[in-house]
Amino acid sequence: MPKFCIIVLVIIVLFISCGEQNENIHNAHSGQENIFYTCSMDPQVKENKPGKCPICHMDLTPIRNDETETNELKLSNQQIYLGNITTQTFSITQNNLHQKFTGELVFDQEKIKRISARAMGRIEKLYFKTVGEFIKVNQPVYELYSEEIAIAKQDFLYAGQQLSLPGDIGTNAERIYNSAKEKLKYFGLNERQIENLKNTKEVTPYTTFFSTSSGYINEIFVTEGGYVMEGDGVLETAGLTSLWLEAQVNANYSYGFFVGQAVNVSFNDFPALNVMTKISFVNPEINTATRLLLVRMNIDNRKLLLKPGMQGVASINRFKLKGLFVPIDAIIREGKASYIWLKKSPGVFKSQMVETGVEINGMIEIKTEIDSLKDVVITGAYAINSEYKFRKGSNPMEGHGM
Repeated sequence: MPKFCIIVLVIIVLFISCGEQNENIHNAHSGQENIFYTCSMDPQVKENKPGKCPICHMDLTPIRNDETETNELKLSNQQIYLGNITTQTFSITQNNLHQKFTGELVFDQEKIKRISARAMGRIEKLYFKTVGEFIKVNQPVYELYSEEIAIAKQDFLYAGQQLSLPGDIGTNAERIYNSAKEKLKYFGLNERQIENLKNTKEVTPYTTFFSTSSGYINEIFVTEGGYVMEGDGVLETAGLTSLWLEAQVNANYSYGFFVGQAVNVSFNDFPALNVMTKISFVNPEINTATRLLLVRMNIDNRKLLLKPGMQGVASINRFKLKGLFVPIDAIIREGKASYIWLKKSPGVFKSQMVETGVEINGMIEIKTEIDSLKDVVITGAYAINSEYKFRKGSNPMEGHGM
């Protein structure tokens, strides 16, 4: 073989060998780029080479990157099998909802009356000194020593003496008399007391005040011998002929309540007693700390069987409730966010944020405006969620602007 041909053959062999070596090096680098290292205990750790976790110091685990988009995850058939991941398609249906909520009986605030001092003075006597006592209309409540009221009594009597005088004096006296009488009424004296003062003409700084309504004493604010200013509370009464049942409802169950909605209420202390009533108030605001909603009902208690502090169970029926319902286990809740996993294509799953409503027989309403949900993950949703965090070190909802 000529020398020239041998040289050419050697060059060709070397060229092919170098090409294969470069290709192997490129493939090796490509494979390396598709792998990152993370920690099973701290999935937020992501490194491009083997080593120890900087947080818990465990060996990092190699994970192969996939080409899925944000909020998506690709799983092998084995992972789907081991995770018991199954899907189902859902569409809008009608359901009957029977809800029960436990509440507590409290005083009807519209039946609470506060008896206050109408003038500055000293409490000489309290006729009722025990919370829970019943006060009837026109019963004496307290006696007040007040020089201010004594002066008003004296002005009233003096003006009365001037009524019989002729001319302008008598005319002006009538005006002063009426004004003095109104002042005594302002101080809380009733017509009988004013008439008695007019007849006896006895001026005393001691005045007894009477109840203008009936009720049970709810609170006492003063003691005998204590001083009060005008407007200070003496005691408070509450009527029991009607009560409020207040229930704190979880926000997830609060959908659909409205004023005037029919409610059946039963009581643990009186199993045979059932009261039909209506919702009288729905708090427009949910408590941000407890995620509870206040719902109130008026309870007729004219027989006085029920007492504040007793528990009642409110039952509400809602028929033919139309909506999109999925199993509760399909919902992932993290903080204030709720989302589901959907099967996008064979082996690929994607998260979707949803707003939830009422729960009925193990199903939960999806309030997000969707006609149907195709291939919803109904078992294994939490397995997908954990795998997503392990691989990508982030929450699936980060892609939703949370």
